[in-house]
Formats: sequence, C-alpha cells, structure tokens
Amino acid sequence: MKLLFILLTTTVTGAVVTIVALLLVAAIIGYFSAWFYAKSIYTPVIKALEDEKASLQGEIASFKDEVSKLNAKVEKLNSKVSKLEEEAAEKDKEIKKLTKEKK
Repeated sequence: MKLLFILLTTTVTGAVVTIVALLLVAAIIGYFSAWFYAKSIYTPVIKALEDEKASLQGEIASFKDEVSKLNAKVEKLNSKVSKLEEEAAEKDKEIKKLTKEKK
C-alpha cells in the first residue's frame, strides 16, 4: 500500500488525484462541521420562534372570537338605530300633520 501511494505521488496524475481526494475530504469535513455548528446555534432560536408563533396564533383565535362578538353587538345596535329612525320618521309625520291641522 505504501509503495502504491509513493508511486502515485511521484507522477503528475497521481499528485492531481491525491490533491482532489484531499480537497474532497476537506470539503466533506467542512460541510459537516458547518452543519453541526448551524444546528447547535439555530435550533434554540427556531424553537423559540415556533413557541412565539403558537402563542400568537392563540391570541389571533381569541381576537377573532372577540371580533365576532363585537360584530353581533354592532348588528344589534344597527337594528336598534334603524327602528329608532323609523320611529323618528313617524313622529316627524305626526308633527307635520299636527302643525297642518293647527293652521
């Protein structure tokens, strides 16, 4: 094995193959070390963001419930307003009728 390695390193082709193999090994080591580093750094950040997202979705659900309740209240008040406007129109008609009768 040592003899084969020595023969390969003495030729130009052997040197190129050896350099390429060493570069590939270095690239693989660099890739995995960067992956483990990023995983250790960003995993807690991602977990915190997911927890915050879950709490915000809960708040959104409660706000939607509150909005639906308020919309129902607004509809009820709008119906009251329309009834009061009808009553006011009837009272205006009565007032006009009474003022015409006085004249």
